[in-house]
Amino acid sequence: QVQLVESGGGLVQPGGSLRLSCVASTSSLSIYRLGWYRQAPGKQRELVAGMTSGGSTNYAGSVKGRFTISRDNAKNTVYLQMNSLKPEDTAVYYCYAEFVSRGYWGQGTQVTVSS
Repeated sequence: QVQLVESGGGLVQPGGSLRLSCVASTSSLSIYRLGWYRQAPGKQRELVAGMTSGGSTNYAGSVKGRFTISRDNAKNTVYLQMNSLKPEDTAVYYCYAEFVSRGYWGQGTQVTVSS
């Protein structure tokens, strides 16, 4: 069982930046496929950014060039750097980790982009 704890959400103005963090209860984060998802009210949860165990990344088209996923294996932490935020980025953001078809979710952190 892996526990994931997100932090770093909050209220930010359009054009601003936030960095989300997700600390995992495993010292083997490097072997997991990682991802950040988000869910806005009334919408389905969607993948925002993903990273394979090998370090390859992929992004949703709506955030490409603005968001960056990264991983610090020594700190058992995965990050999501979000720049040039837009009101449509408002959602609950969830951290996800998967290994051998077993997936784990964090509890989510709210990001609100508003003036």
